Amino acid sequence: MIGYNEIVMEVDIVDVLKREESYTIKDIYELPDGERAELIDGKIYYMAPPSWTHQKISRKIHQAIANYIDSNGGKCEALAAPFAVFLNDDDINYVEPDISVICDPSRLDEKGCHGAPDWVVEIVSQSSKPRDYMTKLFKYRAAGVREYWIVDPEKQMVTVYGFEKDMVEQYDFGEDVPVGIYEGFFIKV
Repeated sequence: MIGYNEIVMEVDIVDVLKREESYTIKDIYELPDGERAELIDGKIYYMAPPSWTHQKISRKIHQAIANYIDSNGGKCEALAAPFAVFLNDDDINYVEPDISVICDPSRLDEKGCHGAPDWVVEIVSQSSKPRDYMTKLFKYRAAGVREYWIVDPEKQMVTVYGFEKDMVEQYDFGEDVPVGIYEGFFIKV
């Protein structure tokens, strides 16, 4: 016969196993050197090192954006990962978009961007696909990102979400992709 104490102990163990651990930005900063992760709603997502293709695409897009801003005397900053973005005024959300464009300098300090960037570009990898297409899409929209690009090397496609105009467009690699926050600016991926 099982006693009361054994039943209570068994229920406690089940409760502990069911409970998900919640992390904070402090936990991100305590990761070992070289280990990168993002934090979304208290859940840690470890990041694999980017591939050569990923880095090549990131460099080309970042370069095109930075050149455009510089040649037009823009006030925005184009920053490539790793760069911290604290999306919300809380300690359970921390992301490192592949490229962040921030047009409000008051959001920037030595730690990163506090609040939503104006434009975010994420380059999909096998391990980040569900996060980029679903989780981050909703987080970025809710946080106030104006434009979100998902660049998918496998599909050779760029999906553009213009949250201000409530639009979604898809472009194949090689096509001119219009930048919503800059009229008359196009990038060919």
